[in-house]
Amino acid sequence: MAKDPTPTPTPPADADVARLSFEEALAELEKIVRQLEGGQGGLEQAIDAYQRGVLLKRHCERKLAEAQAKIEQIAIGPDGTVTAEPMKLA
Repeated sequence: MAKDPTPTPTPPADADVARLSFEEALAELEKIVRQLEGGQGGLEQAIDAYQRGVLLKRHCERKLAEAQAKIEQIAIGPDGTVTAEPMKLA
């Protein structure tokens, strides 16, 4: 009986990254940057590390955007109405 040549699907790397906290993802991204800057590992390892770094960067950006969306400031309009507006960060 012939073996099925179709590879077994592996969970996407971004699913693994999505489980990380912002701090965990940032720490791993910093480690990858140090490895790449130091020229550690071979070409294939560098490519894999770079791809993982891209996923980690996107994850961190999403986490920051979520946090920013949660930060609101209360504003009182000229007519006395109270609204919540995104906080303006300098």
